[in-house]
Amino acid sequence: MESNAFIDNLIELRARLIRCSLAIIVCFLCLIYFSNDIYQLVAEPLQTFLPENSSMIATEVASPFLTPLKLTFFVSLLISLPYSLNQVWKFIAPAMYQNEKSLSFLIMLSSLLLFYTGILFTYFLVLPLVFSFFTSSAPAGILVMTDISRYLDFVLSMMFAFSFAFEIPVLIFLLIWSGFSTPESLSAKRPYVIIGCFTVGMFLTPPDVISQTLLAIPAWLLFEAGLLMAKIFVKRED
Repeated sequence: MESNAFIDNLIELRARLIRCSLAIIVCFLCLIYFSNDIYQLVAEPLQTFLPENSSMIATEVASPFLTPLKLTFFVSLLISLPYSLNQVWKFIAPAMYQNEKSLSFLIMLSSLLLFYTGILFTYFLVLPLVFSFFTSSAPAGILVMTDISRYLDFVLSMMFAFSFAFEIPVLIFLLIWSGFSTPESLSAKRPYVIIGCFTVGMFLTPPDVISQTLLAIPAWLLFEAGLLMAKIFVKRED
């Protein structure tokens, strides 16, 4: 009986993984026609600050074709992410108690919203400030011409860094709710947390003060928000 249940779970897991993969493929096929337009939209934060006689360039033969497709695939992952999480939820929910289901659903929803918020924060605030600083600090006689492939890698790394940084409230809540730590213990470690935020920002962002600060300060504020929400929720649970 246990063996049959295990096999049934594997079959269900495979089916849900296939559905997640199909969702990504469908989104990609629907967006592939607009791949160049999507790249233009993502490149706008840099192109806004480029000099009039400058433009983005492609230093590799296949870059004009492959780079927009790479971005389109990334966008497809983001669009299909809610559906993929829904499949994960349907797979694990039957094994949970009712109170665990409610809490897990809220955590998953909050994590998804914070992940998207991190991406929007990067696109609308961080990238314009960073590119404004980079382009304005170029030495005289140096023409800024950024490769489209390297630009995409830079933007994606920044978005991932900020998106995962925005998951800090969920992490803090899970640490306190699971009993691995307490609000008082984390509050006492606040100075180390602030130093850690700036240290992580130093490694995850370009070597400039602006991007490091833009990652460190929100990360610290999100730590405080997660600590506050955990205190409120844990008290209600008690």
